[in-house]
Amino acid sequence: MRYFYSSRRYGFSKNKWAKLFCYLCARLAHLRDGEEHMQAFGQKKYINTFLSIGSNMGDRAANLRIAIGLIEKNIGKIAKQSHVYETQPWGEPNQESFYNQVVLINTSLEPREMLEKISRIERDMGRERKEKWGPRIIDVDILFYGKRIVRDKGLEIPHPELHKRGFVLVPMMEIAPEFEHPILHKPIDELYMECDDQSDVVML
Repeated sequence: MRYFYSSRRYGFSKNKWAKLFCYLCARLAHLRDGEEHMQAFGQKKYINTFLSIGSNMGDRAANLRIAIGLIEKNIGKIAKQSHVYETQPWGEPNQESFYNQVVLINTSLEPREMLEKISRIERDMGRERKEKWGPRIIDVDILFYGKRIVRDKGLEIPHPELHKRGFVLVPMMEIAPEFEHPILHKPIDELYMECDDQSDVVML
């Protein structure tokens, strides 16, 4: 995984110095933006939930903005969001690169209800599920739902592949580097340092 920490796209090969540089940059961005918003409000129980958002069709940046607006309207308040990153396609390389982002939301919805609303947002934005690794106008995945572990039909939380994917770990590390994976019992920054993903992750 190569990490480029600016729009000028300084590139680094995957070695211990590059990983250290990426780690320090993400931690600085985290400190610059302040502490995580991890509070509940009023009588409702609000769960801090991390979502990964991606697009590689049409106006990718606009698609992310539209999706975030719909998430805030239908699922929960956006508490924090990473920069947008341009990333290589996962699984099928012969397609347009993705724009990816991670957001932290405060939601009162249960996981299944949230998944249903996410699926509706994807459909309303025009997503068609034709092939597993194919192009998509929008893709929204639930990464973490607080510390809860969910293993249900069509729904696994934490996302079972997130620790293998640079396009998830880098933006996640930017906004919550110390968040601990409830199954692997390691913080995000440590998972990033151990990740074998060789793909490029470029901050825009």
